[in-house]
Amino acid sequence: MKIARVTATPLNVPLHIKLVGLDRRTSLAACHVEVETSDGLIGHGLTSITEEDVVAQIVNGVAGPAILGDDPLAHEGIWDKLYWTLMPRGQTGYAAHALAAIDVALWDLKGKALHQPVWRLLGGAHPRVPVYATFGFGFFDREQLAAAAKLWVSQGFTRLKMTVAGDALRHRDERPVMDAIREDAARVRAVREAVGPDVELFIDANCNLDLYHATKLVEMVKPCGISFFEEPLTQNDVPGMAQLRRATGMALACGQNEGLAFRFRDLLRAEAVDYVQPNVCITGGFTQCAKIAGMAQAFNVSIANGGAWGFHNMHLQAGVANGTLVEHHYLAVELCRQIYKGLPQPMDGYFVVPEAPGLGFEPDRDAIREIAKLPLSQGRGKG
Repeated sequence: MKIARVTATPLNVPLHIKLVGLDRRTSLAACHVEVETSDGLIGHGLTSITEEDVVAQIVNGVAGPAILGDDPLAHEGIWDKLYWTLMPRGQTGYAAHALAAIDVALWDLKGKALHQPVWRLLGGAHPRVPVYATFGFGFFDREQLAAAAKLWVSQGFTRLKMTVAGDALRHRDERPVMDAIREDAARVRAVREAVGPDVELFIDANCNLDLYHATKLVEMVKPCGISFFEEPLTQNDVPGMAQLRRATGMALACGQNEGLAFRFRDLLRAEAVDYVQPNVCITGGFTQCAKIAGMAQAFNVSIANGGAWGFHNMHLQAGVANGTLVEHHYLAVELCRQIYKGLPQPMDGYFVVPEAPGLGFEPDRDAIREIAKLPLSQGRGKG
C-alpha cells in the first residue's frame, strides 16, 4: 500500500447565525485534505485558523508530491520528512497547518486500514470525554450573551466558554484597553448571573492582552469562578504567562496555535500553564500532539482541546490518559455540519467517542465541491 494521491481543497464556508435575537451572516475558512492509497483507501484531514488558499497550495504543490509513493502507515517517517521539507529551520505558521492536515488524514487512513478508531490507536484511555461549549462571541451584545448562555445550558451543556479582549491590543489606538476589559468583566458577570454558580465558565482572550491588562481582567472576574483563562497574553509569552499564573492564582491554558513541540516544553518548564492545548488540526497532527501529551504528563499537567475542531480532537483527548476537555465551538460545529456526514453529538455534557474506524465520520464530497465554487467575497473568517 502506497500513497497515490494527496489533495487539498480550500473552503470558505458561509454561516448564518440566527438565535437570541441575532441575525448575522458570516463565514469560516478551512482547508480539507485527502490522502488516497494505491488500493483506493482514503483518509481525510482538516486545518483552519489560517489562510486556507495558502495551505492548499503548500499541500498540493510541495507537501503532497513529497510523500507520493510512501507507506501511509509510516506516520512518524512521513512527519519527519515533511518537517524537513516544509520547516527545516524551525518555521511554523502555514507549514505546520499543512503538515497537521496531512497527518490527521494519515491517521484516519491508518484507522481504516487497521479497522480501529483513532482514539484506540492512540491509547484508548477514555471511552467518553467531557465537552464544553464555546458560545460567547464578541458579536453578541450583553443581553444576547446572557440569553445564549441560558440557551446552551438548556441544551445540556454544563461547561461554557466565552471570548474576551476582542482585538484589544490591535485597536488600542482607537479604544483604551482598560475600557475593553471593563466591558469584558461586565459581560462575564452577566453570563455568571444568567447561568448560576454550578455551570463551569472559561474565558478566552485569543492572545489579545498584555500582562498588565490580563492581570487587571483576572482581578475583575475572579469572583465569577473562572475555571481557566485561555490564551490571555499576546504571543503566548512564556515568562509573562508564568508571572500571571503566580501573581493571580488563575488557571491558565494555551497552545492551540503553536506549531512545534519545543514551545510546549518551554511552557511546561516555566510552570506557565495548567492545561496545554495542542490542536491536532493545527499543531502538527496526531503524531506530534501525542508526544506533547506525553511531555505534559511528565509534568503532571493535563491537555485540553482549544482552537475548535472537537470532532477531530476528541480522539486525542480520549486516547491519552491526561486528556480532558473537548471544545464544541458553535461556529466550527456549524461548518462541520455542512461538510461532514455521520458526526457524533454530545449527550449530557459528554462525547461518547465513535467506534467506527478512523475518525468515525466522512466528508460530504458533493457539499465540499459546491462550497469550493463559492466566491471568496463573502468574508474570510479564521475562527
